[in-house]
Amino acid sequence: MVNSGAALDLMFHALADPSRRAMVNRLCRGPASVSQLAQPLAMSLPAVVQHLQVLEASGLVRSEKVGRVRTCRIVPTALRTAEQWISERRTSWERRLDRLGELLAESPEEPDAQE
Repeated sequence: MVNSGAALDLMFHALADPSRRAMVNRLCRGPASVSQLAQPLAMSLPAVVQHLQVLEASGLVRSEKVGRVRTCRIVPTALRTAEQWISERRTSWERRLDRLGELLAESPEEPDAQE
């Protein structure tokens, strides 16, 4: 995938901010309006909207406006993309560490140094 790196960059950028992570955590429990997302945060409503725009640009969140209320929802497949990337790195390092452990288990022990 040509754009997967750029998409992953946007996602990790979006998740780098604690306020946006708090919004994602809240949305994992179910849809919420912008005002509901703003309630626990110590920031203005326009600032919350800016954070939501970053989350939407990353693909983590979708919103729809009905009347005067904008409702936001998490996009689970977007989270799976980040999870898969992290899992691939973890698997690679686990294999390397397993090989190192096997190598260390096979190497002869050094004799104790005599004083």
